[in-house]
Amino acid sequence: MSCRVVVGAQWGDEGKGKIVDLLSEEADVVARYQGGPNAGHTVVVGGQIFVLHLIPSGILRPNTVCYIGNGVVVDCDALRNEREALLKQRIQVDGRLFVSASAHVILPDHRALERLTEAGPEHARIGTTGRGIGPAYTDKAGRVGLRVADLLDPEIRTERVMRLRERTLKLLSPGAPLEPLESVLARCERDAELLRPMSVNVSHAVDSALRAGKRVLLEGAQGTHLDLDHGTYPYVTSSSATAGGACTGVGIGPTRITEVIGVAKAYATRVGNGPFPSELKGELAERIREEGNEYGATTGRPRRCGWFDVVAIRHAARVNGLTQLVITKLDVLDALPEIQVVMEYEIGGRRVTEMPESLAELQAARPVAETFPGWRAPTTEARQWDDLPREARRYLDRLEEAAGVPIRLVSVGSGRDENVRRHVSPRETPLDIHPLRLL
Repeated sequence: MSCRVVVGAQWGDEGKGKIVDLLSEEADVVARYQGGPNAGHTVVVGGQIFVLHLIPSGILRPNTVCYIGNGVVVDCDALRNEREALLKQRIQVDGRLFVSASAHVILPDHRALERLTEAGPEHARIGTTGRGIGPAYTDKAGRVGLRVADLLDPEIRTERVMRLRERTLKLLSPGAPLEPLESVLARCERDAELLRPMSVNVSHAVDSALRAGKRVLLEGAQGTHLDLDHGTYPYVTSSSATAGGACTGVGIGPTRITEVIGVAKAYATRVGNGPFPSELKGELAERIREEGNEYGATTGRPRRCGWFDVVAIRHAARVNGLTQLVITKLDVLDALPEIQVVMEYEIGGRRVTEMPESLAELQAARPVAETFPGWRAPTTEARQWDDLPREARRYLDRLEEAAGVPIRLVSVGSGRDENVRRHVSPRETPLDIHPLRLL
């Protein structure tokens, strides 16, 4: 029996989809535990591109059973479209994909309410995907949401939808565009038929799999620094993207988890507003963005790019209890003459090595970095540790040392097999690095 959790160690978009797909080869069960259709997990298999938003990446492995946990908010249109797209790509879904009866459902009114929250001044916007995820979680916390189990009951469904419409009308301006109530109720009836054969008790199913000695993989969305409690609040998502969220998001106890795998890019990105201490500007940021194709798989929005931030990674290691790190997109840095890593922040004349909880302090933080020579050589063909250029190995050694978490896998391309596995932690001569300096 094993229960692995895969979490994003940065601000999301770390490449978790590829890593979950890779680890799914060794899993019997894959379950998604939080978030909604704002996630965008891109997996490349044999040159074929799969973009998944709600369905776990494990669906691409024919022998896995996949679950969408109670911690997820489900957009039925997105789920329906995703299912149909997978079927067209010859991926068997029916009989392998199940949804928690306790998961909450996103309704058209939730999307209308989110448009309202994002219509204010630029500085006040969170930068959401506009898919109604925040309002759906708000209703969940307010105990007025619509769960899958409720959707399947015509009487409860009608009552909840009508109550939500009454509240929506109080919040929106007169004449604001809303889908007619009759249309919403008809939509819900269709959605109930979609979900009825998929609806199960995911907590019981995952627990039964573990008791039977099966291998379980729990898949998160977004990243640690977008977590509702441990992220850069209020510029965060509306759910728990950390390993703790895996327990509540599928309904198992923390003692069942055997390993927590953090995924981080060899640099860093962030989408939307909010503090980003290691952010780059200008030509270098654009170069990394283009080389790494840093555009949202869900929205197409360009991602903000920056250097690898050890302060942020150490925070992620602590709150998740990371047992290992996976570094992705190392190949994006192949052509750079030098690379920097943020080791500390300077705030008000003092050096700090922990992320401040104050938003004002985090926004004022200036990055303090170490500079490394680039390797100026392709890494995409590397499959063994020694295949990597010496400077790349030194760079990864320093990331591991500074983060305090062993690096066990390095992704050097988007393909399923473009990886370097690291079974031990080799140490070379002391690093040739420049002293810390302000970026």
